[in-house]
Amino acid sequence: MQPGFQQPSQADSEEWAQQLDAIGKEYQVLMQEMLARMLPSEAGKTIYADMRDTFQAGLEALMRNPQALFEAQTRLVEDQALLWQHGLRALAGEEVQPLVEPARHDRRFKDEAWHNDPFYHAILQQYLLFVRLVEDLLANLEGLSPDQQRNLEFYARQCVSAMAPSNFVTTNPEVMRLTLETKGQNLLDGLARLREDLANSADGLNVTMTDREAFRVGENVAVTPGSVVYENELIQLIQYRPSTEKVFKTPLLIVPPWINKYYILDLREDNSLVKWLVDQGHSVFLISWRNPGPEQRDLTWADYMQLGPIDAMGAIEQACGEKSVNLLSYCIGGTLAATTVAYLTSTRRGRKVRSVTYMATLQDFSDPGELGVFLSEPVLQGLERQLEADGYLDGRVMAFTFNLLRENDLFWSFYISNYLKGEAPAPFDLLYWNTDGTNLPAGTHGWYLRHMYLENRLIEPGGIELDGVKIDLRKVSTPSYFVSTRDDHIAKWNSTYGGTQLPKGPVTFVLGGSGHIAGIVNPPHKNKYGYWTNDSLPPGPDEWFEGATFNEGSWWPHWQAWMTDNGYVDPEKLVPAREPGDGELPLLEAAPGRYVRQTIPEVLGEVPPKSEDSARAETEGEREVSGK
Repeated sequence: MQPGFQQPSQADSEEWAQQLDAIGKEYQVLMQEMLARMLPSEAGKTIYADMRDTFQAGLEALMRNPQALFEAQTRLVEDQALLWQHGLRALAGEEVQPLVEPARHDRRFKDEAWHNDPFYHAILQQYLLFVRLVEDLLANLEGLSPDQQRNLEFYARQCVSAMAPSNFVTTNPEVMRLTLETKGQNLLDGLARLREDLANSADGLNVTMTDREAFRVGENVAVTPGSVVYENELIQLIQYRPSTEKVFKTPLLIVPPWINKYYILDLREDNSLVKWLVDQGHSVFLISWRNPGPEQRDLTWADYMQLGPIDAMGAIEQACGEKSVNLLSYCIGGTLAATTVAYLTSTRRGRKVRSVTYMATLQDFSDPGELGVFLSEPVLQGLERQLEADGYLDGRVMAFTFNLLRENDLFWSFYISNYLKGEAPAPFDLLYWNTDGTNLPAGTHGWYLRHMYLENRLIEPGGIELDGVKIDLRKVSTPSYFVSTRDDHIAKWNSTYGGTQLPKGPVTFVLGGSGHIAGIVNPPHKNKYGYWTNDSLPPGPDEWFEGATFNEGSWWPHWQAWMTDNGYVDPEKLVPAREPGDGELPLLEAAPGRYVRQTIPEVLGEVPPKSEDSARAETEGEREVSGK
């Protein structure tokens, strides 16, 4: 019997029997759902094949080094004997020190029972010893290519994380206490949540991370006032309402990623980069990308460039009469901005962009980090077949992939709370954004993965051709500001740094603290994370960091000073504030617009779309609210 378990009364036994019957029925329904979804997609099949081949290569490498295997086994046997001795001493009431401590940042084992209860302490120690064994074996493998080593470490980590005792009912003390207290109601609730999440997933399992009903785009997220002033088949262009009497003459165009929706830059007023930029006196325009479906399958990277930044710049000229803009771009939006500036340079229109800022942006893809696990030639071929068949990549698949890069924080923690504890997720705007995904059109995404990630053509002179124009980042003279983050697991900073070595124009590189989101969306009033600066740009990131100076607070004011000190916006030549609708462009609807509200189920026809009358009435209502 496990600790804390008492002999149940007859009434409790009957209640337990009823709960177990209910759990069994729910489990049967769940199994039917899972069996119906077990056949992997073309992309999934190649992932499984790569995993099999990678483990096979690792096993062969291990067999070539029997000494390392022998030493690991010997250490494990010794550790097991010592663990057994510690267990006996703990049962006798003696205080013993753990053989292995969990990592300080590991939140899975915070419950006191993991450390104070002999039963759970022994389970935890056994698991941590196993983790150490796997890590030691991986560290001593020889004869694997760097890609094989990276893939093996990733796949092995996924397996080890999945085997954690915290992921199972009987070996998680918190779950066991809750199960006894509720007589299994937590498990019944969890199975229902699991079945619901399976129904709302594509490949893999998209766990619910937050209370999605707690947020409404345009009501409590994406709320900075503005209007849609232009749209085409791919973008809506938002012009934000000024908050200062005068503004900088040169407008600012934000090019966000289309892998997720733009409002990570406008979650709420106290951390909105958009609101902060408006308050600094910029005339802010922002691209809101359409959520594509099968009918957009043939959209290309060149289409994203022409219909995105280039069309937006033309619309901005109509809105406020300015022929040039400053570009502020993020993630894949930054990669698009880089190709756009190179394209304009090659077509002798480079002066349309006075400066360009790249936030967490890859241009040199030689080291994509763990994302490279999903980008080998066989895996990419499987994905290309899937894209050809469907016409798009389901955004839920992309979200699942990104979550696996931080599996314990972004998958297993929610697995435990949602399905084992049966808890409803708490409202959290950042996680709401993280689950509000977008699809990726086949014609763009497959090309991007092959030409940039796999073949790294963007850094080659003429390696990328857009609308018949071969581009070369080395010819770009537009001043550039790169900001990356030290703990970024999606766009590694020592990889994004490579982009600083490409343009011939002036370049500034800044390294923020924290990760891909928090390090970028870092408002000054919170005084968090800090950032590093270095006036020189040596060839390698390590050399840059050795000579860098740490600064407290947010990088945002540093960027603003860079803009004003270099004259990309001139604080001595302000103009009257520009209201949306003052120029030649009519107001189409209130921000944030229709495109950002498109959900994946709506786009894929998994829920009934709004009628034209309903959509028209909603748009008219938004116009009335905006006062236009």
